[in-house]
Amino acid sequence: MRTKRIALVIGAAALSGLSFWAGLSTARESAPKVEILQSTSKTILGQPISYPTEKPAKVTAALITMQPGQTTGWHLHEVPLFGYLLEGEITVDYGEHGKRVYKKGDSLVEAIRTPHDGTSTGSVPARLVAVFMGAKGVKNTVKLPAPK
Repeated sequence: MRTKRIALVIGAAALSGLSFWAGLSTARESAPKVEILQSTSKTILGQPISYPTEKPAKVTAALITMQPGQTTGWHLHEVPLFGYLLEGEITVDYGEHGKRVYKKGDSLVEAIRTPHDGTSTGSVPARLVAVFMGAKGVKNTVKLPAPK
């Protein structure tokens, strides 16, 4: 009888311990996973990132979808821009700074005040999350004529 009682106490303690550890495991797994996509102080062209300071800050987030073969047209950004490619492939022509290809899962801090033109060069639509870190009254994107 005493052996059964000791076995029951040990069994209850073991179950209690397992429940405790299972609870910790669940608590750890329920915390959000953080994966750094980009951490830099420079743009894709090595320019230092600078924020417009003359006006109140304004952050704009956009989802940009480009069909295969579609282009953005020549433009530049007057404010820092973080981009993350969800799908597809985009080739960006930076003129004298060359071309760069971005694929699904790539992130970048776009060139500031440097003319460029992006083309969806994949076989599926390119989807890009763009976050502009700008200021009220300052254009995020300025359209330009094509270079000659």
